[in-house]
Order: sequence, then C-alpha cells, then structure tokens
Amino acid sequence: MPRGRNKTVESPAVADFTKAMRTGCHSPQVLEAGRLNLNPEDVKNGLGRLVLILIKLLHELLERQALRRVDSGSLTEHQIERLGITLMRQAQEIERLRKEFGLQEEDLNIDLGPLGKLL
Repeated sequence: MPRGRNKTVESPAVADFTKAMRTGCHSPQVLEAGRLNLNPEDVKNGLGRLVLILIKLLHELLERQALRRVDSGSLTEHQIERLGITLMRQAQEIERLRKEFGLQEEDLNIDLGPLGKLL
C-alpha cells in the first residue's frame, strides 16, 4: 500500500454497528457510508453516551439478577434492603450523569438486535 493512503475496512458488521449507533441519537455521529464521524468536539459526549449505555446495561442486568435472588428467597431482609438502596443510588447516579452529558433517556435506549431494546 502506498504511503499516505488510508486503509478502509468495510463489512456488514460495520453497517449493523452504525445502524445501532444511529438509533435514538439526536446529533448523528455516523456517516451514511457506514463510517464513524469522529468530530473532536463531539468525542466527550460520544464517549459519555457509550459509557452510560454500558453502565445502564449492567445496571439493568444487576436489577434482574437481584429480583431473581429476592424471588428465590435466598436473601435476608437486611440484604434485600441494602440491595434496594444500592440499586436506587446507582439509578440516581446514572440519571445525574445522563443530564450532565445533556442526553435524553432515548439516547441510552439502544437496539440490542434479537434481544430487543435496552430499556
């Protein structure tokens, strides 16, 4: 490959990724050609959105696991209380960060493919 030329890799996975990232995003960071638009001014908000999506996903998984444990009867009343307070504080912090980054609730609701929407 001659020097100075960029190597472009395109695949169906990139198209799926760009479609998922475009869903619910109010300021598109994705170009139609299936490439990310890496605008230096938007990097902080884009990274914040990505991190919050991952945190929200983990929080949802933790809530579901907690409900399974509560339903199974394997937790004491004290453990249930602590778990509830912890999950509530996590949700409040996620909400605070979402507002700090200027994101809407829909911005964190990504399409997980066959699993459906996150929220």
